[in-house]
Amino acid sequence: MIFPLSSMLFFLSLISGTMMSISSSSWFGAWIGLELNLLSFIPLITIKMNPYFSEVSLKYFLIQALASTVIIMSSSLFLSNPNLSCNLMLVALLLKLGAAPFHFWFPQIMEGLSWPQTIILMTIQKLAPMFLISYLTTNSVLIQIIIFSSILSALIGALGGLNMMKLRKIMAFSSINHMSWMLIAISINDMMWLVYFMFYSLISSSIVILFHSMQVFNISSLLNSNYTSPFYTLLLPMSLLSLGGLPPFTGFLPKWMMIQILVLNKMIIPLIFLLGSALITLYFYVRIITPFILLLTPILTPNSKQINYSSTSIFMPFTTFLNFLGLLIPLPLIFM
Repeated sequence: MIFPLSSMLFFLSLISGTMMSISSSSWFGAWIGLELNLLSFIPLITIKMNPYFSEVSLKYFLIQALASTVIIMSSSLFLSNPNLSCNLMLVALLLKLGAAPFHFWFPQIMEGLSWPQTIILMTIQKLAPMFLISYLTTNSVLIQIIIFSSILSALIGALGGLNMMKLRKIMAFSSINHMSWMLIAISINDMMWLVYFMFYSLISSSIVILFHSMQVFNISSLLNSNYTSPFYTLLLPMSLLSLGGLPPFTGFLPKWMMIQILVLNKMIIPLIFLLGSALITLYFYVRIITPFILLLTPILTPNSKQINYSSTSIFMPFTTFLNFLGLLIPLPLIFM
């Protein structure tokens, strides 16, 4: 997919808005950064004159504008009622993030985007709200709200993707589930959620790049895919198992570190919910892998043809190395 020059300018503006929001010393500056980020992402959504993109951009604008309004209202209440102000600020940031129980808009927006746009929504757009949430961990009430949202996100992200056949909605609920691990990490350790976010961003982006190169949008289209190369039929399942946190792939490393931190902090009940949801998400990752197992049987694909995938071969060695990183360096992280 070739992006015009204007899209690159809006993308740079989007990054600058995120950086402004993170580095601001006041909530007003953080709000300006969030608005710049919002107004830069909408032109990236409507890169083509398409009614679906227009509908998605309108929905995204309304949801984000509602969250921004709550942020302004809560900041105006700070002098009169600081506790209420902080609670409203946290709720608005959870709405911007798409975390449960304010997740209702996230799968719908994901369904209307192209694959490259979903990478931005799942990774860069989460960065600024999560940094701002980490600044709000000042008292026990706010931390309890974050932990409650984390547990709810784990359950909704796991159960919501069970009956989904569309890959973009599956990735959306997967993102909500991984957000629960990052939110629980924010309530404990600022550095840990950054490590988890880095691993999650790299692995999910590699999967989205594979889906984009294959031009598949639902599970049934994987069976009709012409990408019958053994490289594809092995690489995508490995990436999905890595995203699910199955050892010994790379995605298991941040989950293993999080398990250790939660056990040390005696947060056993949230850990049970997070591990249970991880098993459920692993189930619908395996359901995506099933067509690839069938494609490995030659009798099931008699008329399949090989397609030249040299346009995406630049990312393949990097993706392969990324998902086998857990095989290369497991021991130093196990004894951390």
